[in-house]
Amino acid sequence: MIGKKKVLAIIPARGGSERIPKKNILNLSGKPLISWTIEAALASKYIDNVVVSTDDNEISTVAKKYGAKVPFIRPDKFSSNHASSISVVLHAIEFFQKADERYDYVVLLQPTSPLRTVKNIDESIELLQQKKCDAIVSVCNVDHSPLWCNTIPSSGSLSNFLDNQVLNSRSQDLESYYRLNGAIYLCKIERILNEKTFFIQDNIYSYKMNRESSIDIDEMIDFNIAKMLMSNRCREVKTTRDLYV
Repeated sequence: MIGKKKVLAIIPARGGSERIPKKNILNLSGKPLISWTIEAALASKYIDNVVVSTDDNEISTVAKKYGAKVPFIRPDKFSSNHASSISVVLHAIEFFQKADERYDYVVLLQPTSPLRTVKNIDESIELLQQKKCDAIVSVCNVDHSPLWCNTIPSSGSLSNFLDNQVLNSRSQDLESYYRLNGAIYLCKIERILNEKTFFIQDNIYSYKMNRESSIDIDEMIDFNIAKMLMSNRCREVKTTRDLYV
Protein backbone atom coordinates (compact mmCIF):
# COMPACT_ATOMS: atom_id res chain seq x y z
CA MET A 1 0.00 0.00 0.00
CA ILE A 2 1.20 3.51 -0.87
CA GLY A 3 -0.19 5.64 1.95
CA LYS A 4 -3.86 4.78 1.67
CA LYS A 5 -3.57 3.72 -1.97
CA LYS A 6 -3.79 0.01 -2.77
CA VAL A 7 -1.45 -1.75 -5.20
CA LEU A 8 -2.39 -4.81 -7.25
CA ALA A 9 0.36 -6.98 -8.77
CA ILE A 10 -0.56 -8.99 -11.85
CA ILE A 11 1.71 -11.79 -13.06
CA PRO A 12 0.64 -12.95 -16.54
CA ALA A 13 1.41 -16.60 -17.27
CA ARG A 14 -0.07 -18.16 -20.38
CA GLY A 15 0.10 -21.94 -20.72
CA GLY A 16 1.13 -21.98 -24.36
CA SER A 17 4.70 -21.11 -25.30
CA GLU A 18 5.97 -21.57 -28.83
CA ARG A 19 9.72 -21.26 -28.23
CA ILE A 20 10.03 -22.93 -24.81
CA PRO A 21 7.26 -25.43 -23.89
CA LYS A 22 5.84 -24.90 -20.38
CA LYS A 23 8.24 -21.98 -19.98
CA ASN A 24 6.53 -20.38 -17.00
CA ILE A 25 6.92 -23.47 -14.81
CA LEU A 26 10.27 -24.64 -16.15
CA ASN A 27 12.76 -25.50 -13.40
CA LEU A 28 15.12 -22.60 -12.75
CA SER A 29 17.67 -23.26 -10.00
CA GLY A 30 15.40 -25.72 -8.20
CA LYS A 31 12.07 -23.88 -8.51
CA PRO A 32 9.50 -23.11 -11.22
CA LEU A 33 10.34 -19.98 -13.21
CA ILE A 34 7.17 -18.18 -12.12
CA SER A 35 7.94 -18.72 -8.41
CA TRP A 36 10.83 -16.21 -8.49
CA THR A 37 8.47 -13.41 -9.50
CA ILE A 38 5.71 -14.50 -7.12
CA GLU A 39 8.03 -14.55 -4.11
CA ALA A 40 9.64 -11.22 -4.99
CA ALA A 41 6.19 -9.63 -5.28
CA LEU A 42 5.01 -11.14 -2.00
CA ALA A 43 8.09 -9.69 -0.27
CA SER A 44 7.22 -6.14 -1.37
CA LYS A 45 6.40 -3.56 1.30
CA TYR A 46 3.81 -1.92 -0.93
CA ILE A 47 1.92 -4.61 -2.86
CA ASP A 48 -1.46 -5.54 -1.38
CA ASN A 49 -2.42 -8.46 -3.61
CA VAL A 50 -0.35 -10.75 -5.85
CA VAL A 51 -2.45 -12.33 -8.60
CA VAL A 52 -1.47 -14.73 -11.37
CA SER A 53 -3.54 -14.45 -14.54
CA THR A 54 -3.39 -17.76 -16.38
CA ASP A 55 -5.39 -20.00 -18.67
CA ASP A 56 -3.54 -23.10 -17.49
CA ASN A 57 -4.54 -25.31 -14.54
CA GLU A 58 -1.00 -26.58 -13.96
CA ILE A 59 0.34 -23.01 -13.72
CA SER A 60 -2.56 -22.16 -11.42
CA THR A 61 -1.61 -25.00 -9.06
CA VAL A 62 2.05 -23.96 -9.01
CA ALA A 63 1.17 -20.29 -8.46
CA LYS A 64 -1.04 -21.10 -5.47
CA LYS A 65 1.67 -23.33 -4.01
CA TYR A 66 4.06 -20.37 -3.95
CA GLY A 67 1.56 -18.00 -2.37
CA ALA A 68 -0.09 -16.14 -5.26
CA LYS A 69 -3.84 -15.88 -5.69
CA VAL A 70 -5.52 -17.22 -8.82
CA PRO A 71 -9.08 -15.89 -8.52
CA PHE A 72 -10.01 -16.74 -12.12
CA ILE A 73 -8.90 -18.76 -15.13
CA ARG A 74 -8.15 -16.37 -17.96
CA PRO A 75 -10.59 -16.63 -20.90
CA ASP A 76 -9.31 -18.00 -24.21
CA LYS A 77 -9.70 -14.65 -25.97
CA PHE A 78 -7.02 -13.20 -23.68
CA SER A 79 -4.73 -16.22 -23.95
CA SER A 80 -3.84 -16.51 -27.64
CA ASN A 81 -0.45 -15.69 -29.17
CA HIS A 82 -1.91 -12.38 -30.28
CA ALA A 83 -3.40 -11.32 -26.94
CA SER A 84 -1.71 -8.20 -25.55
CA SER A 85 -0.44 -7.71 -22.01
CA ILE A 86 -2.69 -4.68 -21.60
CA SER A 87 -5.79 -6.76 -22.44
CA VAL A 88 -4.77 -9.20 -19.70
CA VAL A 89 -4.35 -6.35 -17.21
CA LEU A 90 -7.68 -4.73 -18.16
CA HIS A 91 -9.44 -8.09 -17.77
CA ALA A 92 -8.02 -8.51 -14.25
CA ILE A 93 -8.92 -4.96 -13.22
CA GLU A 94 -12.48 -5.45 -14.50
CA PHE A 95 -12.75 -8.74 -12.57
CA PHE A 96 -11.87 -7.02 -9.28
CA GLN A 97 -14.08 -4.03 -9.97
CA LYS A 98 -17.06 -6.34 -10.51
CA ALA A 99 -16.18 -8.01 -7.21
CA ASP A 100 -16.16 -4.53 -5.62
CA GLU A 101 -12.47 -4.89 -4.78
CA ARG A 102 -10.81 -1.59 -5.64
CA TYR A 103 -7.13 -0.82 -6.28
CA ASP A 104 -5.43 2.46 -7.12
CA TYR A 105 -2.28 1.20 -8.85
CA VAL A 106 -1.39 -1.89 -10.83
CA VAL A 107 2.06 -3.33 -11.39
CA LEU A 108 2.63 -5.88 -14.17
CA LEU A 109 5.43 -8.33 -13.34
CA GLN A 110 6.25 -10.76 -16.12
CA PRO A 111 7.53 -14.16 -14.90
CA THR A 112 10.12 -14.13 -17.67
CA SER A 113 12.15 -11.62 -15.61
CA PRO A 114 13.20 -13.89 -12.72
CA LEU A 115 16.24 -11.84 -11.68
CA ARG A 116 14.14 -8.75 -10.95
CA THR A 117 14.22 -8.36 -7.15
CA VAL A 118 11.89 -7.04 -4.47
CA LYS A 119 14.33 -4.14 -4.16
CA ASN A 120 13.67 -3.30 -7.82
CA ILE A 121 9.91 -3.52 -7.28
CA ASP A 122 9.91 -1.38 -4.13
CA GLU A 123 12.31 1.19 -5.60
CA SER A 124 10.07 1.62 -8.64
CA ILE A 125 7.07 2.24 -6.38
CA GLU A 126 9.08 4.66 -4.24
CA LEU A 127 10.20 6.47 -7.40
CA LEU A 128 6.55 6.88 -8.39
CA GLN A 129 5.95 8.51 -5.01
CA GLN A 130 9.03 10.74 -5.25
CA LYS A 131 8.20 11.93 -8.76
CA LYS A 132 4.50 12.23 -7.93
CA CYS A 133 3.90 10.65 -11.30
CA ASP A 134 1.27 8.26 -12.64
CA ALA A 135 3.47 5.59 -14.24
CA ILE A 136 6.90 3.97 -14.01
CA VAL A 137 8.41 1.60 -16.58
CA SER A 138 11.70 -0.23 -16.09
CA VAL A 139 14.61 0.10 -18.51
CA CYS A 140 18.27 -0.89 -18.77
CA ASN A 141 21.32 0.09 -20.79
CA VAL A 142 21.49 -1.36 -24.30
CA ASP A 143 24.32 -3.85 -24.92
CA HIS A 144 25.66 -1.80 -27.82
CA SER A 145 24.88 1.72 -28.93
CA PRO A 146 22.28 1.89 -31.76
CA LEU A 147 24.59 4.45 -33.35
CA TRP A 148 26.74 1.46 -34.36
CA CYS A 149 23.77 -0.02 -36.26
CA ASN A 150 22.31 0.44 -39.71
CA THR A 151 20.56 -1.53 -42.42
CA ILE A 152 22.61 -3.41 -45.04
CA PRO A 153 21.58 -3.55 -48.72
CA SER A 154 21.16 -6.86 -50.55
CA SER A 155 24.66 -6.43 -52.01
CA GLY A 156 26.15 -6.57 -48.51
CA SER A 157 28.01 -3.27 -49.05
CA LEU A 158 29.23 -1.39 -45.97
CA SER A 159 29.75 1.88 -47.85
CA ASN A 160 28.33 4.70 -45.73
CA PHE A 161 27.26 2.14 -43.14
CA LEU A 162 28.07 4.51 -40.28
CA ASP A 163 28.49 8.24 -39.95
CA ASN A 164 32.16 9.29 -39.89
CA GLN A 165 31.70 11.01 -36.56
CA VAL A 166 30.54 7.73 -35.02
CA LEU A 167 33.34 5.76 -36.69
CA ASN A 168 35.93 8.07 -35.15
CA SER A 169 34.42 7.87 -31.65
CA ARG A 170 35.14 5.41 -28.87
CA SER A 171 32.10 3.45 -27.72
CA GLN A 172 32.45 4.83 -24.18
CA ASP A 173 32.26 8.38 -25.56
CA LEU A 174 28.90 7.82 -27.23
CA GLU A 175 25.67 8.90 -25.56
CA SER A 176 23.99 6.29 -23.34
CA TYR A 177 20.90 4.58 -24.72
CA TYR A 178 18.30 2.57 -22.84
CA ARG A 179 15.74 -0.05 -23.77
CA LEU A 180 12.60 -1.40 -22.16
CA ASN A 181 13.53 -4.53 -20.22
CA GLY A 182 10.02 -5.92 -19.58
CA ALA A 183 10.53 -6.34 -15.83
CA ILE A 184 8.25 -3.71 -14.26
CA TYR A 185 5.24 -1.79 -15.55
CA LEU A 186 3.57 0.33 -12.88
CA CYS A 187 0.64 2.67 -13.46
CA LYS A 188 -2.28 4.42 -11.84
CA ILE A 189 -5.36 2.34 -12.68
CA GLU A 190 -7.43 5.38 -13.60
CA ARG A 191 -4.91 6.26 -16.33
CA ILE A 192 -4.78 2.69 -17.68
CA LEU A 193 -8.55 2.50 -17.92
CA ASN A 194 -8.64 5.79 -19.82
CA GLU A 195 -5.67 5.26 -22.13
CA LYS A 196 -5.47 1.46 -22.42
CA THR A 197 -1.69 1.44 -22.08
CA PHE A 198 1.10 1.62 -19.51
CA PHE A 199 2.77 4.19 -21.78
CA ILE A 200 0.51 7.04 -20.84
CA GLN A 201 0.91 10.38 -22.58
CA ASP A 202 2.49 12.29 -19.70
CA ASN A 203 3.70 12.09 -16.10
CA ILE A 204 5.56 8.83 -16.76
CA TYR A 205 9.17 8.09 -15.73
CA SER A 206 11.80 5.39 -16.15
CA TYR A 207 13.23 3.13 -13.48
CA LYS A 208 16.77 2.07 -14.41
CA MET A 209 17.90 -1.50 -13.72
CA ASN A 210 21.22 -3.21 -14.31
CA ARG A 211 21.58 -5.62 -17.22
CA GLU A 212 21.91 -8.73 -15.04
CA SER A 213 18.57 -8.14 -13.33
CA SER A 214 17.03 -7.32 -16.72
CA ILE A 215 17.35 -10.78 -18.28
CA ASP A 216 14.09 -11.46 -20.16
CA ILE A 217 13.54 -15.11 -21.07
CA ASP A 218 12.23 -15.46 -24.61
CA GLU A 219 14.42 -18.21 -26.06
CA MET A 220 16.42 -21.10 -24.60
CA ILE A 221 19.66 -19.10 -24.68
CA ASP A 222 18.02 -16.52 -22.39
CA PHE A 223 16.93 -19.29 -20.03
CA ASN A 224 20.44 -20.73 -19.90
CA ILE A 225 21.91 -17.30 -19.12
CA ALA A 226 19.30 -16.76 -16.39
CA LYS A 227 20.09 -20.20 -14.96
CA MET A 228 23.79 -19.37 -14.73
CA LEU A 229 23.18 -15.96 -13.15
CA MET A 230 20.63 -17.34 -10.68
CA SER A 231 23.00 -20.16 -9.69
CA ASN A 232 25.70 -17.58 -8.99
CA ARG A 233 23.26 -15.51 -6.95
CA CYS A 234 22.15 -18.57 -4.95
CA ARG A 235 25.77 -19.36 -4.04
CA GLU A 236 26.47 -15.81 -2.91
CA VAL A 237 23.49 -15.12 -0.63
CA LYS A 238 23.37 -15.89 3.09
CA THR A 239 19.62 -16.39 3.47
CA THR A 240 16.76 -17.35 1.16
CA ARG A 241 15.19 -13.87 1.40
CA ASP A 242 18.43 -12.34 0.12
CA LEU A 243 17.66 -13.92 -3.26
CA TYR A 244 14.86 -11.40 -3.74
CA VAL A 245 16.60 -8.29 -2.38
